[in-house]
Amino acid sequence: MRKELNKFLNYLRYEKNSSSYTIVSYRRDLAQVADYLEEKRVKLREIDNLILRGFLARLHERGNKKSTVARKLASIRSFLQFCLKKRWLEDNPARVMATPKQEIHVPSFLSEDEMVHFLDLPQKPGNVLDLRDKALLEFLYATGIRVGELVGINVEDMNFAERLIRVRGKGKKERLLPFGRKAEESLRSYFHLRGLINKGKIEEKPLFLNYRGGRLTSRSVERIVDKYIRRAALRRKISPHSLRHSFASHLLSRGADLRVIQELLGHESLATTQKYTHIDLRQLLEVYRKSHPRS
Repeated sequence: MRKELNKFLNYLRYEKNSSSYTIVSYRRDLAQVADYLEEKRVKLREIDNLILRGFLARLHERGNKKSTVARKLASIRSFLQFCLKKRWLEDNPARVMATPKQEIHVPSFLSEDEMVHFLDLPQKPGNVLDLRDKALLEFLYATGIRVGELVGINVEDMNFAERLIRVRGKGKKERLLPFGRKAEESLRSYFHLRGLINKGKIEEKPLFLNYRGGRLTSRSVERIVDKYIRRAALRRKISPHSLRHSFASHLLSRGADLRVIQELLGHESLATTQKYTHIDLRQLLEVYRKSHPRS
C-alpha cells in the first residue's frame, strides 16, 4: 500500500489543504499499518476486519493508550475510504469497526492568578527577545490560538485599530479573532524594537521572529513557552497547549457562551469545545443556589 499511501498524502496536502501536523500524523499511523501488512504478507485489496482487528490488538498489547488506538483507526478509516473512492477497494472494512471508548480527560489549565504571574515572567526591559516572548505569551492567552496558527501569522494580518487578527486554522480556514488591551500593549512594545531582530528588513512578513530574523517554528514557540513554564515552578504538568485551555476555561467561568468559545477556538464541532466545561464544585453550588427556584 506504499504507492497508494503516497497518493493519499498528496491528496491531503494539495486538495484538502491539511496542516503539516495532520499529514505527519497520517503518514506515521499508516506507515505502521503498511509495515504490519508486509509482515503478514497481506495486500491492500485483502484487508478485512480480521486483519484490522489484529493490528489494533497489537497496539493494545504494546501499551498504546485508547486515544492513540482511536486516532490510528480514524487514520485507517480515512485512508481506506480514499481507496474506495479511487476504486482500489470494493469496501471499507474500517467503517463498521467501533472506536475504543475514550477516557474522560480534563485539559490542564492555569488559574487566573497563575496566568497573571506566568505572563509577567519575561521581564528584562529593553531586551527585544524578552519583549517578543512577552508579546507571544500574551497573544496566545488573549486569542486562544494554536501554536501552529501563531507561527503562520504575518504582520499584514494585524489590525491594531480594531484589535483584530486574521488567523489561518486547520484546513486553511480563516477566522478573525479579537485581542485585548494587554496583548496590544505587549505587541506594540515588541514592534518598537522588532527591527533589531530582522536588521530593518521591511520585507520580512512573519509577526514573530526568531533571533536570526526568520519565522519562528512551532517547535521554537513550544521551547519558549516551556522555558517560562519551568520558571513558573508549577507543581503539575502544564504544556504550551494549556494556554489555549486556560483561555477557554476563563471565558467559560466568566459567563461566555459555549458556541462563542467554539467560534473563537475554531472548532468544527461543539462536542470538541465541551471538554472545557469542567466547573469546580464551588462555582457549581453558587450557580445552583442563585438559579434553582427551590434551592
